[in-house]
Amino acid sequence: MHSKFEQLQNYLTNLDKQGICLAFSGGVDSSLLLFLCRNLNILAVTFKSVFQTGEEIVLTQEFCKKYGVKQEIIEYFPLENPYIVNNPKDRCYHCKKAIFTGINDIAGQRTVIDGTNFDDLNVYRPGLNALKECGVVSPFAKFKITKQEIRDYAREIGLEFFDKPSSPCLATRFPYGVKLSRENLEIAEKGEQILKNYGFKNCRLRLHGNVARIEISQNEFERFLAQKDITQNLKTLGIKYVTLDVEGLRSGSMDF
Repeated sequence: MHSKFEQLQNYLTNLDKQGICLAFSGGVDSSLLLFLCRNLNILAVTFKSVFQTGEEIVLTQEFCKKYGVKQEIIEYFPLENPYIVNNPKDRCYHCKKAIFTGINDIAGQRTVIDGTNFDDLNVYRPGLNALKECGVVSPFAKFKITKQEIRDYAREIGLEFFDKPSSPCLATRFPYGVKLSRENLEIAEKGEQILKNYGFKNCRLRLHGNVARIEISQNEFERFLAQKDITQNLKTLGIKYVTLDVEGLRSGSMDF
């Protein structure tokens, strides 16, 4: 594993000659890239929209400040895009195309990089086509570095975010074809915050009309069912029915 990261570090250092522009979401992948580039000529660009929680944006700011990396936060309005707001199966392509076109405009001569890892190449990720079209470099994918290797390496070098749960955009909480709205995105965000307040740090609240489908780890089911007031708190958001998905937490459960 170490040889992969040594090759990666050398590669990033070579990119430094023309500068690096990192698409920085604050997730584990892009956070490790930012850390590895912290002493290089790097600009971190973060897009702020209704698809991210306010907490996520604040965390990116704190992380950039901690490591002395210059950051630009760009306001983005995905619900103004008719392709995105109608939530087609290739929504992620249209969203990524808009975002990385914007990053390219900011980057100038810098090389644009992102945190796509090797595992991402083997699952449904329509946004990958947008990355190719925009000429984005994905160093982890290039050196065949997996998500687990990223977490293991971050833990080994003492980075506090090594076990941070994944936090995909809030649009993933809705079935394809369901029109996205600010109101429903806020319900998903607030619902997940309620779950996190009860200690379920890694969770998803998927919305199917007025039905909330809760995804948490199966070993947390008993604790969830013991909390009798969770359902009532969720219903204050306008949710009528609350269900617990017996398959547990899994990535991309809306993709099937």
